[in-house]
Parts: sequence; C-alpha cells; structure tokens
Amino acid sequence: MEIQVQGQTPLYGTVEVGSSKNAILPILAASLLTDEPRKINRIPNIKDVEVITEVLSSLGVNIDQFSRSLEFFGGINSNHPPYELVRQIRASFLVMGPLLARRGNVRVALPGGCAIGTRPIDLHLKGFEALGAKITMSGGDVIAKANILHGNHIYLDFPSVGATENIMMAAALAQGTTYIENAALEPEIVDLANYINSMGGKVTGAGCNVIKIEGVKKLTSTEYTPIPDRIEAGTYMLAAAAAGGEVIIENIIPEHLKAITAKLIETGAEVIEGDNQIIVRREKEIKPVYIKTLPYPGFPTDMQAQFMAYLIRANGSSIVTESVFENRFMHVAELLRMGAKIKIEGRTAVIRGQKNLTAARVKATDLRAGAALLIAGLTARGSTTIMNSEHIDRGYEGIVEKFNNLGAVSGQVFWRNFGQ
Repeated sequence: MEIQVQGQTPLYGTVEVGSSKNAILPILAASLLTDEPRKINRIPNIKDVEVITEVLSSLGVNIDQFSRSLEFFGGINSNHPPYELVRQIRASFLVMGPLLARRGNVRVALPGGCAIGTRPIDLHLKGFEALGAKITMSGGDVIAKANILHGNHIYLDFPSVGATENIMMAAALAQGTTYIENAALEPEIVDLANYINSMGGKVTGAGCNVIKIEGVKKLTSTEYTPIPDRIEAGTYMLAAAAAGGEVIIENIIPEHLKAITAKLIETGAEVIEGDNQIIVRREKEIKPVYIKTLPYPGFPTDMQAQFMAYLIRANGSSIVTESVFENRFMHVAELLRMGAKIKIEGRTAVIRGQKNLTAARVKATDLRAGAALLIAGLTARGSTTIMNSEHIDRGYEGIVEKFNNLGAVSGQVFWRNFGQ
C-alpha cells in the first residue's frame, strides 16, 4: 500500500488521539488471566490489535466486538498460539506470562515485529525462571513449564517494558509476593497494573523502580478503558510544528508528553497545555537541539524518527543519539532521498539543517519510520509517495483521515492507493 503526501501546506484544526497501542496490547494479553467476562473500551482500529485479538481467539477465548469495545468470554483451551500470528508482532510474546500462570505449560514462538534491533527476550525468561518455571527451546519455540509459580525478588538488568509486563502478569496469580526491581517506569506499565487491579489483582508501585505483586488465587470480571496514546499524540505535535499552522491535540495526558514538549519548546515551537489537550504552533525558525533516547521519563525512542524528520529543516546542526535500540536509524536512508543531510556515526546521527526538502518516492521500513516520512513529506516541495504504508497502519488509527481533517489544499493532504 502507498500514501501520497502533498507538501508545504500548514495544518489547522483538531485531532483526537486514540487509546495507546503500547497499553492496549499487554492489556489484551492480560485478559487471559481470567475466564470471567471482561470488556475493554476505546479499542483502536489498528493492525497490531487485530493480530493480538486473533492470537487470543486461537487460544480459545470468545470475543465479541461492539462498536469500539471488545468483550471477552470463556477460558483457554490451548497453550500454543500459531506461529503465523506470533511472528507478525513482538507483543504476541506477552501471552506467555498469562498462559504460564493459567496453564502451567506454554509454548510460544520467538516474536516478530518491526526490525529495529534484536530486543532479546532473556529478561522475560529470567523472570519466569525466578518464579519457578523451567525454560527450554525447541524448533524456534520457547517452552515454559511450572507446576506452581512462587513469588520472588527479580532484578532486571535493564528496565525492559516487555519483561516488566510479562513478569507482572505471571506473578499476578503466583503463590506469594513478587518484587520486580529496576522495573520499567512507562505509563503503559501503570495502565497494565491498573487493569490487573480492576480484576482483583494486588499490584502496587507501578511507575516506580520497584513493583510489588501479591499473587491472588483468581481474577474476576472487569470493564476498563486504556490510557491515550502518547506516541500518537507526539507524532501529531511534531507534524504541527513541522508543517506550521496550529493544531489542537485532544484526549491526551500532558504529563506523559513532558519530554516531547520540552524538546519542541527548545526548538522554538509554542506548546500550550490544557487538562486533556495540547495546542502546538510554530512561527519562528526551528532551532537545532540535542536528543538522546532513554527509558521513560526520558525522551522516547518511539519518537526519535519523527523528531529527526522535524529537525531536518532546523537552522543549524542537531544531534540525535539512540541509546535504546541499536538499529533504529533505518529511516535515514529514505530521508536522504528527500535531500536531507544526515551523517550516522554508530548510535549517533548528526542532522545538518536546511531550508527545503524535495518530494520523492520513499519506503516505510517500520511503524515509526513511516510516521517520520509522513512528517518529512508534509514539509517537502511536491508530492511524496510512501510505499509499504501498511507499517503505519500497525500503530496509527485512521492517520490518513485525521491528517485530511487538518486541512491543506482542498482538504486533501493524503490519499491512499491500494494497488500493487
């Protein structure tokens, strides 16, 4: 699939952010922790949610969809999700913790997803072993077995979001108390803990370095609405600043966007915070900045590519250091095709700003790289074509329509071609 972007048109209007992709995926996985009815509201219509829902269905869970909600009924009749589903998104590996807790025997293929680094699962497996599971590998699958899971003290060598989530879910039904030290601090971790607690779980300390999970025998029915997507919000903030104009981004939690907001203001953009909205506009030239990606509350790696696309037109040279993933500059080659001046040295990129970009035919290599190309296309001279735009659909609901609603020439910022 392809998206065409008409450049050099300012954006005006209001855009509403959907529920967080990185929150909804572990929450859906955690729905395996009980057989009781559970309802999740404000489900985003994105590819990753479709895939993880298919994973749950393959395990025996009955799922009904009502407008923007999903309702889950019944229990699990399988402990081995199909490889053809698991390979599509990395978050599918998050079913391992709940399945281990519920079934005591689980087999999951090594995960897939965006090609932005190795992202090993060793921290997940060390956590399961600490809870009493025996881990083996066979035919590209990870096999975990445990008659009973027991609470333990688990120290993570790195504050991995996925490992924190997987261990938290497994520990929710373990005997005794589990402590996860050096846990990830992301808002999505807090949201998962709140969801587990809404089912009768006992998780405290989420959002802090040490999370305490008191295992319970059973979790119960719940209805829950996930937090807004801070990365989607940040992407629209960057688009507004890059293209010019004035955009109101609604359904956000400003506290979750502090790192992005601070850097945007540093570049000369104006950011006005409300209770659940942010207004972004830019009239001054873009000032160069230094960015280093870090675990939350630092600058998010999921916003690195979008910010780089914005800094291409800064008045001076900017530096971006990627400290989270070792292979997350794949978008640079495509930006160079548009005339960007970027030099990579290891995990650092130096962006020499310039006044104009030129439209080109480019390829989205992953989800956030695709979003970066959209932002670059908004500022380029002419019409940019983005191939492999299905990557963007993995994490942005209705992004073409939302940008079209922000105006531009005859209301047509983008149009999508489903040919080839």
